[in-house]
Amino acid sequence: MNRPGIAIVLAACGFAITVMPCVLGCSRNAQNVVVVYVSEDQVFSEPILRDFEKETGIRVQAVYDTEEAKSTGVVNRLIAEKNNPQADVYWANEPIRAELLRQRGIAATYQSPNAQGIPAHFKDPQGYWTGFSARARVLIVNKSVQDKPKSISAYADPAFKGKAVIANPLFGTTTTEIAALFTLWGDDKAKVFLADMKRNSVQTATSNGEAADFVASGQFAFALADSDDAANRMTQGKPVEMIYPDQGADEPGCFIVPNAVVLINGGPHSEAGKKLVDYLLSRETERKLAQSDAAQIPLHEGVETPPTVKKIESIKTMKIDYAVVARKMQEIQQLLKDWAGL
Repeated sequence: MNRPGIAIVLAACGFAITVMPCVLGCSRNAQNVVVVYVSEDQVFSEPILRDFEKETGIRVQAVYDTEEAKSTGVVNRLIAEKNNPQADVYWANEPIRAELLRQRGIAATYQSPNAQGIPAHFKDPQGYWTGFSARARVLIVNKSVQDKPKSISAYADPAFKGKAVIANPLFGTTTTEIAALFTLWGDDKAKVFLADMKRNSVQTATSNGEAADFVASGQFAFALADSDDAANRMTQGKPVEMIYPDQGADEPGCFIVPNAVVLINGGPHSEAGKKLVDYLLSRETERKLAQSDAAQIPLHEGVETPPTVKKIESIKTMKIDYAVVARKMQEIQQLLKDWAGL
């Protein structure tokens, strides 16, 4: 185990983890129970898990991330519990931390039959994690803005000095996308971009949702956020629009963030865990997440895409390797802490 690397991940969340003998009083022998750690928003994930309980009779014990520490909290817990796993399944809101668990030997391989039909670049080839129900990283832009940004490079454009906001880069999908830019552009160009953002007085918000609200209220011209954040504000009638960035012929494309599900190596209820993995990867789960306020983009063909977002095949997507991004995310933690002033 790479203990310095673990320390970096723990430091990003700002608190220590205490390993408990068993999460939520679970029995390691009972197979009518499944313990799942969840980074997907509770408002969207909890109804899916309740449906699983009703349909299978398997009781779900869920541990949810907070919005401010999105993705890092339960991942740190899984790392701390590696030698005494308490969870059976990790429902990630993006694949990078799922890949991190694979690299650390915390994920188990499982080829779910419901993974068939999901594009290969959205899943680990050996079955250590599988993606489903994606979001796009989009620009949410206030309608009052005349010359609207079309690229993430607008963050460094002097025309938008002091007018742009971004979610805390130490957490969630913002961290993931910045790491992806490092792998796409190389370290030097990405560091220059971060420095240019600082010089351009880009402000930070506690979360993607808060950044979207700042734009909707007119406090800022635009923000980089998840497509569900933009779609929800549009549905609420807020004066905003969604722009898929960097769609030109010579531009890198839009970063796509699927959910990802991981079976935990040595989890106490492995058979129940596999059933939950199958359920999350089903076309029915994708349909529910698409038609909910999550407005997520299905990865299975033939599942109806919500009207507020584009179909996955109609978006020019950023070509990245999630495994490489996962490694880069660990490398740049201190850099991001310094950028955020922590």
